[in-house]
Amino acid sequence: MTLKYGIIGSGAIGGYCGGKLAKAGKDVHFLFHSDYEFVKSNGLQIDSVDGDFHLPKVNAYRNTKEMPKCDIVLVCLKSTNNGLLKEMLSPLLHKGTIVILIQNGIGLESDLQKVFPDLNLVGGLAFICASKNEPGHIIHQSLGKINLGTYSCSDSSILEEAIKDLNESGIDTKLVDYEEARWKKAVWNIPFNGMTVVLNTTTDQLMANPDTEKLLYEMMIEVIEAAQHAGVKNIDSSLADKTIEMTKVMPPYSPSMKLDYDFKRPMEIKYLYSRSIEEAKKNGYNMVKAAMLEKQLQFIESQYLK
Repeated sequence: MTLKYGIIGSGAIGGYCGGKLAKAGKDVHFLFHSDYEFVKSNGLQIDSVDGDFHLPKVNAYRNTKEMPKCDIVLVCLKSTNNGLLKEMLSPLLHKGTIVILIQNGIGLESDLQKVFPDLNLVGGLAFICASKNEPGHIIHQSLGKINLGTYSCSDSSILEEAIKDLNESGIDTKLVDYEEARWKKAVWNIPFNGMTVVLNTTTDQLMANPDTEKLLYEMMIEVIEAAQHAGVKNIDSSLADKTIEMTKVMPPYSPSMKLDYDFKRPMEIKYLYSRSIEEAKKNGYNMVKAAMLEKQLQFIESQYLK
């Protein structure tokens, strides 16, 4: 089975994943925004810890209406742009299309399912440190793993084929429980995204200070307890220990929310913080530290988005 892939949001993560798939000979179609002209003329450059490569020609588009219908659509947009998905996704869908939301946060799939009730939806959690520092140029710094969790997917055979393609392309991909996947990723995202913004720093600086490391650990435990209240079974405090150790060996890193703050773009507060806090509250648990961080982030954002 040869699958046709659509990449919506060809920035750091979308460019990296799509680039790896295309390098492996898969049929990949990229939606670009500001990079369209550059990539159309110059191709896509991936500088990676696993080996640099250049794709001189890629299937580049600036509008989804020009793209073919796809079997798998990887949505790698910031969740702040999810209001555009109804218009963007519609031209790409056939009856069996699977949409994988490679985005951070809680409640993403349930919101999109309301817009497309019959859509096959999968949650995608990327553990990939990558950035786009100039048009058509992706820097992959470390890690290279995606966990997928089925939200509403009727045909597992197509998803299994996609997982095989991703692994063949050099992206370590596996299927996990949906709720477990979303909450486990939040264990890193909620502390590190917000703290790097509020303290205007990078992950390595947070880890180098005993006080901030302790606070990060406490926030991780809070997210783990919220996940347990949501019914996630395979999660306990050992994940916080592993996450701390993993982050200590990462190169200095600015998470996506820190980059949004640096460039004065809207931050993904809604799905990373507000929806997680709401979900926990429904389950009888108060995320006190996350709620404090949420309010700080909302204030910071209000100062430059007026």
